[in-house]
Amino acid sequence: MTIQKENKGNKTMPNNHVSHLLNKLEEHSTEQTQLVDCNFSISKEDQIKVEAMAELFQLPADKLVADLLHTVLLEMEEKMPYRAGSNVIRVEEGDPIYEDVGPMPRYMAIKNRLNKSTKCA
Repeated sequence: MTIQKENKGNKTMPNNHVSHLLNKLEEHSTEQTQLVDCNFSISKEDQIKVEAMAELFQLPADKLVADLLHTVLLEMEEKMPYRAGSNVIRVEEGDPIYEDVGPMPRYMAIKNRLNKSTKCA
């Protein structure tokens, strides 16, 4: 049996795991307060896929659906195309920047309107 001496020069943070846990719990609490119930229909085929993935990853199906929806919505926002209009809105380094006439400005306006209408007074 070998006994290793403690290396006094090796400083570890004994509370690192607890801090990590506290951060995760706080994040979870914040996420929970921001959840809203949604009721919508999906195809039987998609329901089977959700149930299979939920069982595979050992997650509640509603949590999996919420995570999938969140991820898809983020990606859709990222991939929404920019379509240059005819109006120059600014010049950067000598190059004209044209207004976006694609779906993003309309989407942002709708999102802002809905966000304002759902806030409590």
